[in-house]
Amino acid sequence: MQIADGKNKFIEEWGRLGISWGINKSMAQTHALLLISSKPMTAEDVKAELGISAGSANISLNTLMEWELISKMPISGSRKDHFVAEKDMWTIFSKIIINRKKRELDPMVSLLDHLSDVEVTCPESNEFHKVLTDLRHFSQRADKALINLSSFKSKWILSGAMKMMR
Repeated sequence: MQIADGKNKFIEEWGRLGISWGINKSMAQTHALLLISSKPMTAEDVKAELGISAGSANISLNTLMEWELISKMPISGSRKDHFVAEKDMWTIFSKIIINRKKRELDPMVSLLDHLSDVEVTCPESNEFHKVLTDLRHFSQRADKALINLSSFKSKWILSGAMKMMR
């Protein structure tokens, strides 16, 4: 397989994987492109390489910077912004966990906290309260676990997890 074919396949599959993470395909493909790039890339480079609009490239780059998966790298003599991806897999994994937690788990914990004051006055409200209490406790434990997991700096956890997946 030629390098161009391998890169294209990786970018396409990373884009599909990104959809399952809850991000759009263009953002995931932009991340994949920068992840495998040996040099910093401009928004125009990303647009041309992926065949996406300038707006899509800019939105993807800005969102990836918000997620701290990429950063700007100054290039001497150039006025254009150049971007590079974080290459450390543990850091990438941690950043994705943190951002998914913010988008998915935090709003649910907040909602469950808000709903916890529903009065228990009948069998239906009792069942509602019981389920919400269980879900709230589970969500709080998951929240703590994700905070702890994302705060580990050691790569041995990642290598252990990867061994378990084999």
